[in-house]
Amino acid sequence: MIVADSSVWISLFRKDDVDVAGRLRSFIAQGNVLVGDIIMLEVLQGARDYHQARWIEQNFRDFPAAQMLSPSLAVKAAANYRILRDRGVTVRKTIDMIIGTYCIERGHRLLHRDKDYLPMVEHLGLQIV
Repeated sequence: MIVADSSVWISLFRKDDVDVAGRLRSFIAQGNVLVGDIIMLEVLQGARDYHQARWIEQNFRDFPAAQMLSPSLAVKAAANYRILRDRGVTVRKTIDMIIGTYCIERGHRLLHRDKDYLPMVEHLGLQIV
């Protein structure tokens, strides 16, 4: 499955980045997209108002949803953070660490626009599209 980071969903909804939005549309058409609860939270937090939030929520209902954080994944994400820190890399957002670790552990590929994922690709084996 493909997990699209919140930055990709925001590009799709705002029609900002035609290339990444087009890639997401292609994966949607193939039925390969999974929406994580944490990603849904990030996107919904950015809604302008109640009506836009409702529209976004309705759109997300078209996709399988996944609980991304569990106690065991929290332990693994923290371990991955320490691995990166030991290599001189600091991931700025804990949410990105959770999303990246979730994808690694579940064998999903990540579609993103965020440089914080690149060290996870290089050092942890995160698969991206």
